[in-house]
Amino acid sequence: MPEQAAAAGHRPAPVHTHPDDVPVLTALSALADPVRMDLIRTLADHSDWTLSCSNFDVSVGRAAKSHHFSVLRDAGLVEQRDQGTKRLNRLRREEFDARFPGLLDLVLRAD
Repeated sequence: MPEQAAAAGHRPAPVHTHPDDVPVLTALSALADPVRMDLIRTLADHSDWTLSCSNFDVSVGRAAKSHHFSVLRDAGLVEQRDQGTKRLNRLRREEFDARFPGLLDLVLRAD
């Protein structure tokens, strides 16, 4: 069955980790990468579910960008959903702030 989905152009839905299940070192590691911080800053400046992965202007290729989004999902920072051929994104700010109060504000202010 997965082969049929792939042949039909469908990809598996992304797996999301809830911030409550994320160790602080995982969150800090995800936020330590400059490309991932660019993704987070861009999401913080836009409404939920308005940006697809192709809307992000970062200095890495498609596969690397996909990896960075996976790291952000695993750290509980990003949620993604598929809409047609696009994968839309949202910053899980409220949930992440509840788990790590002030951390996201701190790193978004950092230069």
